[in-house]
Amino acid sequence: MRALHRWRRPAVTVAATLTALTLGTGIASAGPGGWDKPTPGSDGAGDSYYPQDGNGGYEVSDYDLRINYAPGTHQLAGVQTVHAKATQSLSSFDLDLRGLTVDAVRVNGVPAKFTRTGDHELVITPRSPLWKGLPFTTEVTYHGVPVAIDDPNLGKNGWQFTKSGGAFAAGEPKSATTWYPVNDTPRNKAKFRLSITVPSEWGVIANGREVGKYRTRTGTTHVWAEDTPTASYMTTVAIDKWTFNKRKRTDGTPIVSAYAPGTTDATKQADARLPEVLDFLESKFGKYPVDAAGGIYLTEPIGFSLETMSRPIYSGRAGNIDTIVHENAHQWYGDTVAVDHWKDVCLNECFASYATWLWAQAKDGEDLDATYLNQVASASDSFWAGKLYDMGPGHEFTYVYSKGPVMLHALSKYMGQSAFDKVLKTWNTLHHDGNANMQEFQKYCEKVSGMDLQGFFDAWIYGNGKPSDEYLYPGELKPAAG
Repeated sequence: MRALHRWRRPAVTVAATLTALTLGTGIASAGPGGWDKPTPGSDGAGDSYYPQDGNGGYEVSDYDLRINYAPGTHQLAGVQTVHAKATQSLSSFDLDLRGLTVDAVRVNGVPAKFTRTGDHELVITPRSPLWKGLPFTTEVTYHGVPVAIDDPNLGKNGWQFTKSGGAFAAGEPKSATTWYPVNDTPRNKAKFRLSITVPSEWGVIANGREVGKYRTRTGTTHVWAEDTPTASYMTTVAIDKWTFNKRKRTDGTPIVSAYAPGTTDATKQADARLPEVLDFLESKFGKYPVDAAGGIYLTEPIGFSLETMSRPIYSGRAGNIDTIVHENAHQWYGDTVAVDHWKDVCLNECFASYATWLWAQAKDGEDLDATYLNQVASASDSFWAGKLYDMGPGHEFTYVYSKGPVMLHALSKYMGQSAFDKVLKTWNTLHHDGNANMQEFQKYCEKVSGMDLQGFFDAWIYGNGKPSDEYLYPGELKPAAG
């Protein structure tokens, strides 16, 4: 079991911080190459759809979260330790947290002032400024009963309760703010370590690898660690009376799946094929990019399944093989390479949806050209009007699932199969642990194929409406006569 490499502040950094605090305004007024004047960090990361989500002025490297959860009362009590680096000199900065009561905040071990604004801003004012380029640590102690975000377009997101008395966290584009303080933007991916104490009759599963488990006076503490930098909405924990299925890939990667009481045999049989699914996806998209795998199988019909990092979470009765293929394809497209902005979500969903087409071709002998032509022939006006880029907040998760794979199949024919296959297999390596946007994907396709693809991308992705025949029937794709 690989140990989690924790962030440690070098002694020289502590000394530099103490020096900066001692010099005070002398450092703040330094010229070019010195520290800038401390100002408040922005209260949003600037996404055009969700401008107040996330924050500016710092970058988190990892979260170390300790919580106690009581299923009987739904009470959660937590201590979140955030390791970050200032990207500007800060007089104050924000974290995102919804509803829960903050009891105390400490920055670099010193008590800090804090206020709450809006529906999720925790504004923290440290006793001394935080200087640009230097690391700092924030500890937030909090408690309360988590409440899910009830979005009219996207449903419930975040911490949710099960009929069995358990709980789980899942939601996109936001979830984490309902159960811990966070810089809630996909652009700030961070390592995630969770220590959660629950009554001993309850089980726990989360992202990454289980690195510890021990009894306490109040129950059992379970420690999970995700070393892969993760967007906050992809973090999860689920509490129930699980049945666990623990296996390993041939390369030693641990696979841990958890079945809620009442999970069907059909779902368990589908999950049994997960090693086969990962091997297949690896053949298409390159080396599996995470160091753990598995699934969390709820029996609650929550309305969606989600590609939580290394361990997707499945809605009740949604653990079928196509859904398992889709959510695990996200480990390449959406997780280890995350969106630059939410308008780029096709880079997640179009590819995961196309993965099920590739699976059907390989495992069931499906003729994808015939599938494509049937889809085009039966497509409605609303299908063609559906947008795959910049579709608007609340409308991200619509045509990317239906029109998205059709577009990608057309792209494979337009740019050539070998070039398309190369893009699929190398895109993750190019942007691993980072973020990407649609324009970067277009440029990479053009580089690999040696073609100008602006017309194709305008017809299928940036615009809406039925593409002209040049882009609708590229290569050997030909409509049926008559």
